[in-house]
Amino acid sequence: MVVIRRAKSEEVSRIEEVYAQARQFMEKTGNPDQWKNGYPNQKLIMQDIEAGQLFVCLEGDKLLGVFVFFLGGEPSYEKIREGRWLNGEPYGTIHRVAVVDKGRGLIHEFLGWCWKNCQNLRIDTHEKNLPMQRALEKNGFQRCGYVTAEDGTERIAYHKCE
Repeated sequence: MVVIRRAKSEEVSRIEEVYAQARQFMEKTGNPDQWKNGYPNQKLIMQDIEAGQLFVCLEGDKLLGVFVFFLGGEPSYEKIREGRWLNGEPYGTIHRVAVVDKGRGLIHEFLGWCWKNCQNLRIDTHEKNLPMQRALEKNGFQRCGYVTAEDGTERIAYHKCE
């Protein structure tokens, strides 16, 4: 049985391993640019844990994946280009989704869990992250335009609402 819960500080090294595997997967699937230079790093992981917004997916004691979820606005979503958000209502934000190689299909679990907690969700992804784009569209997210990420790179903006 899969369990989703808040991450704990003692899980940082395991979370770093999941992110490392995700970076390797992205590189193998034609997306070497999204998470460069060890992003997300240990400092950011700890900040996410301390903020209570980093979640892990476990099966028994095996950590299968990780994602950030919080209720509230994302500063980089304030300006959207070549489109618009589906609404201007308060929303939940999803970031830094990663699964282990054998965790395929878990993104559906993550997105479903977020949907149960908020029926107005926003997320973004890199233009070369085709697996994530397919997963988002398969899970009812609509492509809305482009936003600029904190690192200055362009991202495709997605939104799902009731």
